[in-house]
Amino acid sequence: MTRRKSIAAILLVLPLFIFMSAEEGGRPSATMDFAGKAINFLILFGGLALVLRKPLAAMLAKRAFDIQETMRLADESKAAAEKKHREADRDIAGLAEEIQRMMDTAQTVARGEKERISRLAAEETARIKKYTEQEIDQQVRGGLHELKAYAAEKGTSLARERIRKKLTPARQAALIDKSIQRLSRFYEKSGSR
Repeated sequence: MTRRKSIAAILLVLPLFIFMSAEEGGRPSATMDFAGKAINFLILFGGLALVLRKPLAAMLAKRAFDIQETMRLADESKAAAEKKHREADRDIAGLAEEIQRMMDTAQTVARGEKERISRLAAEETARIKKYTEQEIDQQVRGGLHELKAYAAEKGTSLARERIRKKLTPARQAALIDKSIQRLSRFYEKSGSR
């Protein structure tokens, strides 16, 4: 601290030595005037610097610390933002892969469903075709049965009509006699054996 005191003392005494020089015609010389102003400037701002040095140094240190802290926080924020950005990129890439996987799965399922529907359609077509064939066969058989019944009825009815027309009581008696004779001959042939 002694060094500071000695510098301060020199600064305070120096203006006295400068102004003790001889004057030229009652006016100080331009060099002396300039030197006086320079020394006054140095004393004023040197004293201010001496007085304000600690608060100014503390303020500047605090400001430097605040700037460093702000820069540190900015760096941390930047690192966190970059990390989130990387995670978002990874998530987006994962979403793209997931979408592709879902599309592949959907296409596989769609193909399976298409094949299943085609198989079911073919089975249903075969079943309907078989049922239709059975129905047609049943209708043909029913039609044939009806046709046979109709033909038998018509044949019987026509035969009855013809028989009625041709069969008179005399002819009926002759037929009965003829039948009896045939039976008798048949009985005789079988009895002779």
